[in-house]
Amino acid sequence: MGIQDIIEGKKQWREHVARVKALPPDYWIVYKEMQKYLFKVGPVGLSDGPLLPEIVDFFEEGAASGKGVLELIGTDVAAFCDDLVKDSRTYADVYQESIGGAPGTAEK
Repeated sequence: MGIQDIIEGKKQWREHVARVKALPPDYWIVYKEMQKYLFKVGPVGLSDGPLLPEIVDFFEEGAASGKGVLELIGTDVAAFCDDLVKDSRTYADVYQESIGGAPGTAEK
């Protein structure tokens, strides 16, 4: 990764943050909670992948149609996030593999 890639990445992230801040307050509060949760349990490559911008797209559409954020995602933010990443490779999977276990299996 070169310096130009880093600069471009920062520029894109700033644009993303500006879009989030332009959302109605209830939307950006929920987005921030989702972001914290996803950075803890979410997929590998979350910060440079399409998931976060797609969430903002979804929220912008919901806000434009006059819906409240909880009308879109329900009251269980974690369950909504889990559903978004259910088929993605997560950091928990990477950790599990590093200690010799397959993800989703329990030691006997």
